[in-house]
Amino acid sequence: MTATERPTEEHAADSVAANRTTRRERFASQVQRRGSIVVLALVVVIASFSFDSFATVGNAQNIAIQSSFLAIVALGMTFVIISGGIDLSVGSVYALGGVLAAYGIQWGSLVGLLLPLVVCGAIGLLNGWLVAYGRLAPFIVTLATLLGARGLLLAITDEGSTTRLMPRDDWLTKLGQGTFLGLGIPVWITVVLFAIGMVVLQRTRFGHATFAIGGSREAATLMGLPVARNTMLLYLGSGLCAGLAGALAAAYSASGVTIVGEGLELDAIAAVVIGGTLLTGGAGTVAGTLAGVLLLRVIQNVINQIGTLSSHYQSVVSGAFLAVVVAVQAYLSRASR
Repeated sequence: MTATERPTEEHAADSVAANRTTRRERFASQVQRRGSIVVLALVVVIASFSFDSFATVGNAQNIAIQSSFLAIVALGMTFVIISGGIDLSVGSVYALGGVLAAYGIQWGSLVGLLLPLVVCGAIGLLNGWLVAYGRLAPFIVTLATLLGARGLLLAITDEGSTTRLMPRDDWLTKLGQGTFLGLGIPVWITVVLFAIGMVVLQRTRFGHATFAIGGSREAATLMGLPVARNTMLLYLGSGLCAGLAGALAAAYSASGVTIVGEGLELDAIAAVVIGGTLLTGGAGTVAGTLAGVLLLRVIQNVINQIGTLSSHYQSVVSGAFLAVVVAVQAYLSRASR
């Protein structure tokens, strides 16, 4: 072998190794992004063959409407987690939004819709301000507002003893209970919001900045991105989503109930992570989050179909899914290096 041949062979070997690494990285990325969709399809197929009552139009409509409220909350959570943050307050804010909608509707439907959006949006804005400008940890900030929102909720409802009902002939109530083309109106609202979310995340500077902030806040700052402003907007969006979901849920049940939303923040986080969004930030998709929400609700529905299992098993299965997904994400992250 001549001296001129050796560099050529070494270069070819390096190219093969680089191609293998690139293919491995692409495979890891696809598994992370599409895995929840594949698992959802498998669960639906298995459940359809196992339970006659699962593959019915009525059951599909029920899953869709029950998924819509969690999906709206999880949509806001997706943006926050992609940016490297977390929002533990959404469960309490969701419940507060429902009670405020039932409380405000006595002054008109518009007040019933705007009141939860304004108050819940203000809570989200407070979270964002404390994280962005106060330099406080998102976990601590949102844990504090979780307690604060729950306390405000109890104060409004006389410590939970008062349940405010919503008139069924009001247009806000009809918004929650109405249907269009066989699906509940909240489902269509969810579809529209997720379509907007996909466009914002993938096609706008704000979305690209969200990924950059989650990848490295310091690098995003050096790039000249408005990190503090975007962080405030992200938490504002999370608060608005939680408040809107709570208002729609209250309209659907025609009442503002204090105990709703307990643990909803954990369901939202689980759905986002199961959908492929990294808890460390910097990667994720809106479509994956929707698949994660549907997967959780389908599992809950399957457990209800079995009948002999307690509904608490849904939490067990959700926790198991979350643990597996986080472990797979860690493995794929190491494999792609």
